[in-house]
Amino acid sequence: MSRLSLAPLLLAGLLLAGCASRPAQERPCAAASAGGTSPRLSPDREARILALDPEHISEREVRETLSNAPAPRLINIHGGRYPVFRHMISFSEFLAGMGYPMSSLTNPGNGAYSYSGYASSTKIAGAIAWHYEREGLRPMIVGHSLGGFQTVKVLQLLGSRSGNRVPVYNPIADRAEDRCSITDPLTGRSRPVAGLSVAYATAVGAGGLTRMLPNQWDMMTRLRKIPDSVDEFTGFYIGLDLLGGDYLGFGSANHYRATGKAQVRNVRLPTGSNHGTVPSTRHLLQNPESLQWIGRYRPADAPALDAKFKSDAAHILWAADVWYSIKKHWVLELQRLIRAQRSRRS
Repeated sequence: MSRLSLAPLLLAGLLLAGCASRPAQERPCAAASAGGTSPRLSPDREARILALDPEHISEREVRETLSNAPAPRLINIHGGRYPVFRHMISFSEFLAGMGYPMSSLTNPGNGAYSYSGYASSTKIAGAIAWHYEREGLRPMIVGHSLGGFQTVKVLQLLGSRSGNRVPVYNPIADRAEDRCSITDPLTGRSRPVAGLSVAYATAVGAGGLTRMLPNQWDMMTRLRKIPDSVDEFTGFYIGLDLLGGDYLGFGSANHYRATGKAQVRNVRLPTGSNHGTVPSTRHLLQNPESLQWIGRYRPADAPALDAKFKSDAAHILWAADVWYSIKKHWVLELQRLIRAQRSRRS
């Protein structure tokens, strides 16, 4: 590629980037705190949750069993600059409408629905540790565009066990704490932030022209590598996506791959889907036929829309796939916590 052909890409990257985030400074690390208080459920509620099949969660089970139970903290990471974050607000409102607790969708410090794609990955990783220590449920991450880059950065930071000094980050005080370890709420033992895992993570529209942004240059060869710091990861890409698709969103260059034992799926969304508005899904709540289709949805190697809708169903495939995984890991995390608590009591 000639210098002349590279120039527009570089210029676009600089315009989109604004100001890149600065790397977090290393801090001295003290011992873990005493930890938080994991949620306790009644014996009846525990039995009902343990009886659920995580692979087949009905909307009735969400409404009657899960909606009043604790839920893993959802770490949304939006891409770009104003007003892109509004699309993540729409997604959070969609999840709340489907029965996910709003208290698990917002930052407890400032009420925000998402982190910026320009935020420090060290800060987000530290916040994940803080939430896990206090809530007993491993968080989940949803990244859009630049937020997808950041999602993978966070996973790789958590997955590096050698030499990373990641401080716990308190989102209420909005500052890093002087410690790099937490008290694991399931075992009661101290453990470093580096080496923690999240239950589920996903990225949509990460790649393409956004690779030219200065704060993403270090991800050129690492973007598609998913470490063991997540149980299940789904990568979404869009055909004809100049901003977020490698080779315009076609081919295996868009596929994420596990570097170890993580379960990784790759899903191509319908060609021509709007890169910038994929998380905008609140409108689906107003459409009964869309909600029925989402309720019946099951992931597949090549999922496709098998119905035509009379009203706006934009982004329904992405919403259905992500919601299915969120429900699944919501149940798995609650079951994991309940079993750990019972084991410690016995």
